Amino acid sequence: MLKRFLSLALIGLCSFTIKKDLPIENAILMETTKKTEVVPSSMIIDEKFERYQSIESNGFDLPQYDSFSKAMDGFDVLKEKQIIQSNILTIIDFDLPSTQKRLWVIDMDENKVLFHSLVAHGKNSGELNAESFSNENESYKSSLGFFVASETYQGSHGLSLKLDGLEKSKNDNARSRAIVIHGADYVSESFIREHNRLGRSFGCPALPLELTKSIISTIKNKSCLFINHRSNRTVLL
Repeated sequence: MLKRFLSLALIGLCSFTIKKDLPIENAILMETTKKTEVVPSSMIIDEKFERYQSIESNGFDLPQYDSFSKAMDGFDVLKEKQIIQSNILTIIDFDLPSTQKRLWVIDMDENKVLFHSLVAHGKNSGELNAESFSNENESYKSSLGFFVASETYQGSHGLSLKLDGLEKSKNDNARSRAIVIHGADYVSESFIREHNRLGRSFGCPALPLELTKSIISTIKNKSCLFINHRSNRTVLL
């Protein structure tokens, strides 16, 4: 009788211990699962991300990785097809407001940022932020996508640089629209202080006057220019 009582007591104790321990084991399992799930696949380091991390900023901020990643994809294609002949990559990120410097010129050989500058968008693309884009004549809007920075000329804004859009129905009217890189006095910190936004162009990516000559001289003669926005869906080549 005593042996049976002790056996039943032992079974009850074991049952109590198992039930008590289950929530702890579950909690540990859940915690382990959480730790595994919080690492998104987008954070897996690939060659592009390693390249991005190794860029010499030269004291400037780097572009957002999303913009750099898209730009690199197109740069590699254009380089392979010999559509661009320079290892200079220019990125404009219209996800940023015009009060921030949102243009980068990167030497892909040296893996170094050469310039980081303010840049204007088209007057009908938006006020502080560029939100609407077009490939149409007289739309006075900016265009997105990949361009070739081509030849220079002297125009009404002084030294300017012609652009050839490479994406059909998105930016391939750039030359006929006279979408060029040029300098403008409304692209300045003083204009921002007075108006709480940058001045706007007729669709051209206009630059600060003091940087225009240096940037144009660096990116002319068939380098790659990429203009990004979160709405952009590249249809390059």
